[in-house]
Amino acid sequence: MPSGRPREFDIDKALDRALQVFWRRGYEGASLPALTKAMRISRPSLYAAFGNKEALFRKAIDRYVDGPAAASRAALEERTARHVVERLFRQSIELMTDSRNPRGCFLVQGALACGETADCLRREMAARRDALVVALRDRFERAVAEGDLAADLQPGDLARFIATVLHGMSVQAASGASRDELERVAAIALQAWPSRRR
Repeated sequence: MPSGRPREFDIDKALDRALQVFWRRGYEGASLPALTKAMRISRPSLYAAFGNKEALFRKAIDRYVDGPAAASRAALEERTARHVVERLFRQSIELMTDSRNPRGCFLVQGALACGETADCLRREMAARRDALVVALRDRFERAVAEGDLAADLQPGDLARFIATVLHGMSVQAASGASRDELERVAAIALQAWPSRRR
């Protein structure tokens, strides 16, 4: 039985290009003509390779988490909780202001303004953002157990604070804030870092 025509495009490159469109325009702002033009494929090829627009967006989320945003997972392995946050801020600022990408964080901007028909995607993006809060909370709980953070510190509250600063910096980056400006924001946030003993 014939296996059909082979794909005439690189599926990984096409997905990277789709990610750029979604990152820049958001889910609802990314039209199918804009996606197919950026991906350099036809609409039938998009459907055959990725499914519908929603399925393509979900694949773009995975691509972002496993690609540009993967450095945040490595930051969790730093020796101290403060080093974790310093590295997370540094790497996030680099990503948010990298001229090769749209400014800001895809997970913050990609589906914030979705209507009811795409509410499931907005919830998924929120869950992906919350995954960082959970990972930071777990890391800070370990830091408390190791004596790196004070025993009476609330790891969940500190994790939410750090995530809030990161998400706020993403919005600022998307609005044009420079790397230097964001680094100053991070420095001020670190001034609030809890002391080991209270």
